[in-house]
Amino acid sequence: MMHSGEKQDFKSGYIAIVGAPNVGKSTLLNQLLKQKISITAPKPQTTRNRVSGILNGEGYQIIFVDTPGIHKAQDEFNRGLVETALSTISESDAVLFMIEAEAAQPANQLILDNLRRIKTPVLLVINKVDLLRNKGELLPLIQAYGERFDFKAVIPISALKGEGTDDILAEVLSILPQGPQYFPEDYITDQPERFFAAELIREKIFHLLHQEIPYSIAVTIEKFTDLPDRNLIEIDAVINVERESQKAIIIGKGGQMLKEVGKQARLEIETFLGCHIYLGLFVRIQKNWRKDPRALREFGYSRSAD
Repeated sequence: MMHSGEKQDFKSGYIAIVGAPNVGKSTLLNQLLKQKISITAPKPQTTRNRVSGILNGEGYQIIFVDTPGIHKAQDEFNRGLVETALSTISESDAVLFMIEAEAAQPANQLILDNLRRIKTPVLLVINKVDLLRNKGELLPLIQAYGERFDFKAVIPISALKGEGTDDILAEVLSILPQGPQYFPEDYITDQPERFFAAELIREKIFHLLHQEIPYSIAVTIEKFTDLPDRNLIEIDAVINVERESQKAIIIGKGGQMLKEVGKQARLEIETFLGCHIYLGLFVRIQKNWRKDPRALREFGYSRSAD
């Protein structure tokens, strides 16, 4: 007997994308889906939550799960991010382990140690191969990792250019188990719209502020009102910071920085949601929130939140 949501010969599964911070996991997810659902920035630890992207095709549904970068965490906040990523590995049907072609990542050994504890297939995805001056450097890297782990496949890619993503999809489909259609065909993610509104605001702060401030901010949505008769969504968002000096920088001289964050975020949220957006931004001081378990829960970063 077939269960609800199951189709004969239908294949489905969860595919975790794991790796050290800033190796290109979010960029890869966006390329695989051919649309943006995970924010990107040239800074490590941009991704703070598990973000699932749903790819529907003829006879299959793949749920790719972007995860926070795995590293040796020094505080409660970052330990929570790493635990989120590691727990995703054990819950997946297969794993895409991303590394950089050019640079060694110290966290890779930690990731390999955790991969050895599971029995699901692991694909080694070598990103940024387009940056290699000598392509001959790739073979020794593949051999070195092949001696450390039995990978199902090794796939060189350039996530930024979208090169190699078809190879990833082909390999994933070859190992994808039979299963139900977990989500309706028109779903592209399992996260609510307000989550993406907060993420896009946070992304603009990452791009506009080049100091360490982005790591000390959390964006919360306090109002999300859909007015379909006006093709409008009204959003009030709070940018939480840890210190008065950070608040001043985010607001900027005469409020210009906050205005620019709001302008860029509003335009991208409108594109993502396909309607007009009213966006109100406020800045609030929440001292040492990254060390406060209550604040971490409130902002959705607690270990139990996943």
